[in-house]
Amino acid sequence: MKNLVVYFSATGTTEKVAKNLAKANNFDLFEIIPKQKYTNQDLDWTNKNSRSSIEMKNLNYRPEIANKIDNLKDYKNLFLGFPIWWYREPAIIDTFLEQYDFSNIKIIPFVTSGGSGMGNIKDNLQLIAKNSIVENGIRFSSNVNIDTLKSWANNYLK
Repeated sequence: MKNLVVYFSATGTTEKVAKNLAKANNFDLFEIIPKQKYTNQDLDWTNKNSRSSIEMKNLNYRPEIANKIDNLKDYKNLFLGFPIWWYREPAIIDTFLEQYDFSNIKIIPFVTSGGSGMGNIKDNLQLIAKNSIVENGIRFSSNVNIDTLKSWANNYLK
């Protein structure tokens, strides 16, 4: 069974960490691509009418995803990366989790944030990916080194 890094990144921060995680551990990599790309205006959390603000206020909102994973059952561990928005996972992560059956797959979240913690992310993800095992995960800064990523991931491969 293989390992997969799946990530959503609106500004490139999470993408950098995800690519380094995959490279450090020789994991496969999949980017969640929104059907409608997020602009800087969409991401303005200080504007309560911005796209991201509207999405995060409505817990049932599900942005569309432009791509799919064809072979999810080939993976044992899924390292799921995303930025923290409003102290939780972006709505597009919920869209992703609802599209697949995660039975017998361990989901290990890793997040990027300027300062927000993990909050209730584990519980949120477990509610959506019911048949999976969701681990606690960790928050990384954008400049986390490859050795740290390798060591962290190895904790879940035993």
